[in-house]
Amino acid sequence: MRTLALLLVGVTVALAEPTSDIRLAPGDSRQGYESADYVTDSLSIPARQGISADLLANAQSSHLGLPTLGSYEQEPPDTAVIEIGRKLFFDRRLSGNKTISCAMCHIPEQGFTSNELKRPIGFEGRGLKRNAPTLLNVVFNRRLFWDARESTLAQQVWSPLLAANEMNNPSVGSVVEQLQKDTQYDKMFEQAFGESANMLNIGQALAQYQQSLLAADSRFDRWYFGGNRTALNQHEQKGFEVFTGKGSCSSCHHISDQHALFTDHQLHNTGVGVEDSMRQTPDTIEVQLAPGVLVAVDQKLVSAVGEVKENDLGRYEITLEPKDRWKYRTPGLRNVALTAPYMHNGEFLSLDEVIQFYNKGGVSNKLLSPLIRPLDLTIEEQTALRAFLGSLTGSNVKDLVSDAFAAPVGDVTQQPNFDDFDWR
Repeated sequence: MRTLALLLVGVTVALAEPTSDIRLAPGDSRQGYESADYVTDSLSIPARQGISADLLANAQSSHLGLPTLGSYEQEPPDTAVIEIGRKLFFDRRLSGNKTISCAMCHIPEQGFTSNELKRPIGFEGRGLKRNAPTLLNVVFNRRLFWDARESTLAQQVWSPLLAANEMNNPSVGSVVEQLQKDTQYDKMFEQAFGESANMLNIGQALAQYQQSLLAADSRFDRWYFGGNRTALNQHEQKGFEVFTGKGSCSSCHHISDQHALFTDHQLHNTGVGVEDSMRQTPDTIEVQLAPGVLVAVDQKLVSAVGEVKENDLGRYEITLEPKDRWKYRTPGLRNVALTAPYMHNGEFLSLDEVIQFYNKGGVSNKLLSPLIRPLDLTIEEQTALRAFLGSLTGSNVKDLVSDAFAAPVGDVTQQPNFDDFDWR
């Protein structure tokens, strides 16, 4: 029934990429969920146990394949401030109805994004129109959000905190006052900043936690930057040749001699946004009630109880320049095997679908980026490219997830005392 509820508010369930070697989740991977023979691998919530990591050291350390923070650094790393940001990140009390935290859209065990949803669910089940991007290595993004409307993490945090369909706080002041009234937070802010919580230092704290989520030293890094010629197998090395050669992936997902962020920090029209905007609404929608149990529901019924799908014109919504229609920021590809679904709207559920999309040359439109063209990759070249992308997972992701599991979850929900019930 949960799947039905999600679909009726205009949210589509997506399958995560297989990540059994990384997965620490108490939740369910849902691989094969469409089959009546599905067997859950869900763990109990108490199994969500972790070990705190030294996030300051992670932020200050050199990571093979990443540049030093240098000009990318947005806040001078500090243990006490990182700890406040970490606590805020997992605190559901920071939403208008005290039920939603940052971590509920940027789920640590799902690559600090949300594998199960194309687009997240916000306040009171309200749908969002864009995919939740990963926060791993987010500090290296020159611009933030898919439309590049923000440039610093400290400023960015206020958009989801105040958005009516995300965390729905009525004002900056209401968030500040709530934290000032909380004795534990008040003490932490005084010790870290020498002052009570305010708009500036709340943003700084959340930014510092996100800045500490550096994940690299992947097998690719050990092969390309570390000189370990056996770190990638022959199939993956062939995929790298496709990535930098015939596939032209590196035209937008840059690799330098010293490091690789796999992004050009630019915005491009690939045709995904155009197709999404122009797509005809089907008469019926298929809803999955349980493993192997599917029903067709009249679209009019769905529309009657759900939200009207919001159109998305990308960067144009910020600049109002016609040439910017359906342009979206180039994401980095580090840890990409962990961060399905893909594209600004979560359109593609697997990397194979992404590769097939680019292989056919995107979706033709008058504003299509000149970098997008048919690639004519063979099946072998596509599978090699997919294998290469799987080599970009950082060696320390598991440590960051384990640390997140060890973080306190702020929640005002109280367990019921059944002794108080009148059972007559």
